[in-house]
Parts: sequence; C-alpha cells; structure tokens
Amino acid sequence: MARKVERSGRPAEAGGVRQVRGHAAARALLRSTDTVQAGLGVETMRRMPARLRRPVLYRDGPEHREDRRRTARFFTPRRVDERYRDLMAEIADEQLTVLRRDGRAELSDLGFELSIGVTAAVIGLTGSRPGIRGRLERFFPDEFDSPGFTSVNGLRWAWRQSRNWGAIYLRDVAPAVRARRRARRDDLISHLLDDGCSGAEVLGECIAFAAAGMVTTREFVTLAAWHLLTDDELRCRYLDSEEPDRVALLHEILRLEPVIGRLRRRTTATVDIPGQEPIPAGTVVELLLDEANADAAEVGAEPLELRPGRTISSGAAGLSFGDGAHKCPGAHLAVLETDVFLHRLLRLPVRMVRAPSVSFNEAISGYQIRGLVVALEP
Repeated sequence: MARKVERSGRPAEAGGVRQVRGHAAARALLRSTDTVQAGLGVETMRRMPARLRRPVLYRDGPEHREDRRRTARFFTPRRVDERYRDLMAEIADEQLTVLRRDGRAELSDLGFELSIGVTAAVIGLTGSRPGIRGRLERFFPDEFDSPGFTSVNGLRWAWRQSRNWGAIYLRDVAPAVRARRRARRDDLISHLLDDGCSGAEVLGECIAFAAAGMVTTREFVTLAAWHLLTDDELRCRYLDSEEPDRVALLHEILRLEPVIGRLRRRTTATVDIPGQEPIPAGTVVELLLDEANADAAEVGAEPLELRPGRTISSGAAGLSFGDGAHKCPGAHLAVLETDVFLHRLLRLPVRMVRAPSVSFNEAISGYQIRGLVVALEP
C-alpha cells in the first residue's frame, strides 16, 4: 500500500533555506554538533526574557546534552513497559467502552484521550481539573494565525494564546506543581522542581512535551488505523503477529508517513555532508524527512510502498523520530501506546464508515487527520 498522505506544493528552495532530501545527508546534519535548532518557534523563544530557562526542545550544546542525559530514565523501554503499559491498556479500554456505548466514534478523539492520559502520567500532570483536552485543542488549533503586534490578527493571536497559556497553567500545571512541592514524585515535573525551575519554566516544558507526546501521537494513531482499516491483508497480518512484529509494522507505516515532515537546523560552522557541497556556517537547512525516509539507498526497493519486514540499518522508522541530540525521547512510548490501543480496537468487529480529511499544520510541519469515523458491526 502506498502513502495515504501526500505533501505537495513544496518549493524546491525558499527564502535562502537550503533543503536536504537524502537520508545520509539528513542524518549527518541531525547528528552534527555544528548545528542548532531552527523552526518550531525557536525564533519566538529567543525573544523571551534571558532569565527564563528555555524548554529542552530549544536548547543546544552541553546544556541540552546534560538535560537529556538526566531525563533519559523517564523514557527507557524498560520503564515504559513496567510503569505505563498497564495505564495504556486501562485508557485504551476506557475509550473502547465509549465506542461500544455509542456504536461509533471519531478515531482522532479516542486517540487524543489516549495520548493525553499517557503523556500526562509521564510528565506529572495528574491533578488537572476537568477539561484538559479542550484546553490543549485550543492551544494547538488546527490552524494557527501569525503572531505579531502590528495587525489585528496578530494582536488577536497574542491575546488568545496568552489566555490559553494561562488556562493550562492555572488548571493543569499549577495544581501539579503545588502537589510536588509538598511531596516529590518520580516524574518530570518533580525533576524540574529539583532543578530549581519556576512555575513558568515548568509550564514551558509541559507545553513542549504536550506538543511532542500528545499532539503527534494522536495523528499517528489515526494514520495507522486508516492504513489497517483499509487493507484487509495488512490488518490480518497485524492481528496475527506478536508484539515485536506489530511494532515493526507500525514503524514501517511511520517511515512512510512521518507525522512531522520536515525539521530545520541552522549551521554554526561549515558542515560536511555526504554527497553534497559543504554547508557554510549560518545557513538554515530544511530536512525533508518524508523524502529522506523514501531514499532507496537506505530503505531498499519500492521506497514509496508500505513493505513490512524491511531491514533498515538506521532504524525501522527511518528519521521519523529525528536523530542526534534532539531525537525524540518518547519514541518507544508513542509506538507502544499506539499498538496497545490499535490491537484492542481491531480485534473488535469494527469498520471505517467515514474516510478522513487531511490538512497540514505549517507551524509544526505536520499532517492533521480528522473525520475518520469507525463503527461497530451490529
């Protein structure tokens, strides 16, 4: 089966940004110590007061590496299996109870509840007031306006996002911080408080992890289900497989359909990359992950076809989780919760009764899949 999502209309080179499409070149740039983050709002973050500690997503160099080293324990496969597998199953069963009760459901709603519950447990957002899903949907809308203070739309964006920041802080982050100031727990917020972070700095980290762990996982759950619900052979193969093979199949879907289609880096020195001219210092480089993941030199024959069982030396999902210092720490968490949910869902007599629509969120360079409705057979 080929891709469900097609990213079209992409300019070859735009605004002085150099694009990289090959797998080896993209991986070299992601692993280079002579690049720093660009895009994903980093330019806005640089305008924040210097006294505020930046979320880990926006830090580079030794400070970033040390922070990743100290927080790696929250995302190890062993910890995920031991601490969160039962929670994943519990939340998945709760969402399938909703499906059984109503007879049908929009899959992105079920997937979002799953990803919110699991990621919130890892972060420590366990004392939130009701309505966290609505607050997150308002903070990460399907369409973003452009920020600014010289236009009505820009001012409206600034006001709306300030209100959304405040709602998440007061109703989700502040209760968790108060509880952990009284008694630390084994979660990310407790770690941040031990590091001396203020409430505002904890909020920044929580928003970054919400984007990385909740929003993107929601999209992948829906995308993977879309493939499995429209390909009987693939669905049977998935259901008949043991967990390692199911996870490998999900990795192949993700290789073909990375949720985040591009990343940006800015070089701080001349960077040599395979097969291309060196990239001078100060260059903004856009890495086209969907095209790098379809590089036949790395992934083999028929790179634009979904072929479970591929052997890819750099990893079954290609560069879908990034690489190098900023590689997604929650990769195992995201794929496992997807498998836990989909394996339960697809064992039911369920079918797709409405195909989804696909749009693109340029703010995070990712696809959004809405409207995929599933129903249980009578």
